[in-house]
Amino acid sequence: MDIEHIGINVKDPQAAARWYVENLGWKIIRQGGAPTHGRFLADTAGRGLLEVYCNTKAPIPDYFATDPVTLHVAIASGDVRADRQRLVEVGATPEGEVAVTPDGDEIAMVRDPWGLALQLVKRAKPLI
Repeated sequence: MDIEHIGINVKDPQAAARWYVENLGWKIIRQGGAPTHGRFLADTAGRGLLEVYCNTKAPIPDYFATDPVTLHVAIASGDVRADRQRLVEVGATPEGEVAVTPDGDEIAMVRDPWGLALQLVKRAKPLI
């Protein structure tokens, strides 16, 4: 079985979807109306899907208060430093500095404008 998508409950899914489309080059492949205004976003490779929606049946998590070790979305980057800087310039919040792991992976953490942690990663060797 394969992962189909990951969904996150956010206050303003329409604005979140626009931010991902404008700044990560993702595409809205399905969208819904009221009450949840859900949006399914495909990454540039067309392999990963993120759903953003607002469902008041559950509380919207305080993503800013959630440690990135607990929850983050990892995004492949060809240039971690440049992508980190560019995203900060369009509303992301930096979380720490760019680091290199013992395996040689270059990583940096930012938060999108809704607080969701995004890990920018350039792998020394692809995982899959």
